[in-house]
Amino acid sequence: MPIHGLRVHGRVFARIAEFHPELTAFRRDLHANPELGFEEVYTAGRVVESLKVCGVDEIHTGIGKTGVVATIRGRGAPPGAVTLDDGAPRPRMIGLRADMDALPMTEHNDFPWRSAKAGLMHGCGHDGHTTMLVGAARYLAETRNFDGTAVLIFQPGEEGFAGAKAMIDDGLFERFPVQAVYGMHNWPAMRPGTVGINPGPMMAAADRVTIDIAGRGGHGAHAYQTVDPVLVAAHIITAVQSIVSRNVKPVDSAVISLCGLEAGDMGAMSVIPGTAKLVGTVRTFSPVVQELIERRLNELCSAIALGFGATAQVHYERMYPATINTVTEAKFAADVAQSLVGRDHVVRDLEPSMGAEDFSFMLRVKPGAYMRLGQGMDNGVGSCFLHNSRYDFNDAILPLGAALHASLVENAMPLQATVPAYADRAPSRSFIPLPRHSGPGLEAFQEPVVIANVVRQSMAPKYMDRHGLRPRDDDAGSRSVCA
Repeated sequence: MPIHGLRVHGRVFARIAEFHPELTAFRRDLHANPELGFEEVYTAGRVVESLKVCGVDEIHTGIGKTGVVATIRGRGAPPGAVTLDDGAPRPRMIGLRADMDALPMTEHNDFPWRSAKAGLMHGCGHDGHTTMLVGAARYLAETRNFDGTAVLIFQPGEEGFAGAKAMIDDGLFERFPVQAVYGMHNWPAMRPGTVGINPGPMMAAADRVTIDIAGRGGHGAHAYQTVDPVLVAAHIITAVQSIVSRNVKPVDSAVISLCGLEAGDMGAMSVIPGTAKLVGTVRTFSPVVQELIERRLNELCSAIALGFGATAQVHYERMYPATINTVTEAKFAADVAQSLVGRDHVVRDLEPSMGAEDFSFMLRVKPGAYMRLGQGMDNGVGSCFLHNSRYDFNDAILPLGAALHASLVENAMPLQATVPAYADRAPSRSFIPLPRHSGPGLEAFQEPVVIANVVRQSMAPKYMDRHGLRPRDDDAGSRSVCA
């Protein structure tokens, strides 16, 4: 979707855009220092340092192991049970969530802020998500143009560790009883300045399937004396695809992928093994379909194995539930996004993804919405898809993501007319503490950031003059461009 000439509206974006270079330096420092789930000690420490300088009211650490929660009180009435003039309940607490962890993969980029840790990489943009929420924290603590409490949730362990569930189990929503919670994820397949959402399923449930097959091993030349588990596995791999095509309704979505087979010894060409193991994933949106697939896998695998004289044991693990937006909150989030980027750049019926996201655990217990924020540019910057070894978060979208977070708070808990709004003041001192790692110097992280395709509103002329509106010829070469 072309978005050249897009205008980003509002004082929220204009103010945050003024400290875009600081956000960029912070994001690149996190990128250079990736950490796996529940090991985000450096990341959480950097977040806490920045939140203190931002002036948030409270900082709570160690929630869900390495999670961090900050609260910011608005300038309205103190928290309590208040109502609007029409008698409707007024939300008093809104949650914003960002994930912090990286992936166990090797980075193949060559820019100065590439990973300094072998085998670890921010390959999904969680460094950017964290930075956008820190940016929102600075703005919200500085302005406080809302009536209630903003709860900023920096979550560990999204990549397979169910960090959202760990925080919930650790009392997240008992300690911070938000009325709604919102999250977002960068999306390389969408252009910068676009926001995608729908009032329903956004991402699928992710289940792990392990199938253990037991036969009878023997000599490959005398296969008639064996019960070949490899042959059983081959039939199961083919047969399970019939579950989606013949048992699931065509109007429902489901995927069964058996992605790994372990059997035998590659150095023993004539030895039929006694066992084989299959591993894979199931993706669904509906609990009814999920239960159907689990039942049919057990029935089908057992029957196929029995037909060959073997046995098959299915281990079905439900990992992440489906990420399903609540209708009211999805519409609200889309309206807020539209106020920033305009009607033509908000996709309100975004096609769901069969990928998974542990923000789903939060949406199971609280109303809320999950959005996608476009980041892939026409020149290739930001277009590498997630979990690619040459992926990098597109710093150009940091101000928009932070402004979207902050605008959700301001619009969900608007100030009453009797409460004076914040008056613009000069920018405060830098809120980003210097990087503590031993990698590239700070100058490498503060390389000028060019904002392509997203046109600044006129209330930020100094920012426009400093950075320009079109990519420089020498900028693309310093960034990750997916080949």
